Amino acid sequence: MEAVNMVEIKTVGVIGAGQMGIGIAQVSAQAGYDVILSDIDLPRAEQGKAGIAKLLSRAVEKGKMEQAEADAVLARITPAGEIAPLAGAQLVIEAATEREEVKRAIFANVGALLASDAILATNTSSIPITRLAQSSPDAGRFIGVHFFNPVPVMKLVEVIRGLATTDETVAAISAYADRIGKTVVQAFDAPGFVVNRILLPMLNEAVFVLGEGVGSIVDIDNGCKLGLNHPMGPLTLLDFVGLDTALEILNIFLSTTGDPKYRPAPLLVKYVEAGWYGRKTGRGFYDYSGPEPVPTR
Repeated sequence: MEAVNMVEIKTVGVIGAGQMGIGIAQVSAQAGYDVILSDIDLPRAEQGKAGIAKLLSRAVEKGKMEQAEADAVLARITPAGEIAPLAGAQLVIEAATEREEVKRAIFANVGALLASDAILATNTSSIPITRLAQSSPDAGRFIGVHFFNPVPVMKLVEVIRGLATTDETVAAISAYADRIGKTVVQAFDAPGFVVNRILLPMLNEAVFVLGEGVGSIVDIDNGCKLGLNHPMGPLTLLDFVGLDTALEILNIFLSTTGDPKYRPAPLLVKYVEAGWYGRKTGRGFYDYSGPEPVPTR
């Protein structure tokens, strides 16, 4: 077999200092990579790094990490309020909002800065990679690398190659995933890939069941936890993922495939219209304003 020539990744750029972005930045820095954490302005990027500092501090308090190691990890992360510093990265991972027009604009702008052998990756959980690659300067160096939340805890990474993605790019990303301690599942380029293709219809069906009055929030969650041996119920998981994010993904599935089985549950749409997105807004299927979550209906 002919040897595969891979780009040597030393610096990882992460676009988006939200929950997923800071998780990717943290695990990359812990693996010894220099990391540039970029967002639309410097205060947001710095806030993201501060969030990582809190997580590392908790790890030190619990005896899972030495203070010197935590300090070293933070020292490898440089916040940036613009994309120019990403020019020196060999791998840039986009972890922005799950909206195709936003991602396409990022790829076009950042792609123009990167070296000829640098890799541009997306953390999309649902949008086809081949379609997104149209906005990159080189579809061969474009790939999907889907992390799961929370990134430092979840061991899985889905690697999705587009139609034009090269073997060298796949090999480099697989090596990166191995170094940060993740297990790789390779997925075909289709909406939702493997995990979300299976998961989102199940979560959506749980909302249909609730909306039709078949079961209560507590009964649906307990039924799935105990009957399916899941660590949390589907409505709790939706609150954790974000109801707005789940709705975006289902709409992408529906518009891309035209299959009505992906039609979002009316109650899910109504909750999003109300601004009840889950944990991040303090209310979803549960109310998080008190010491313990309370079902909202």
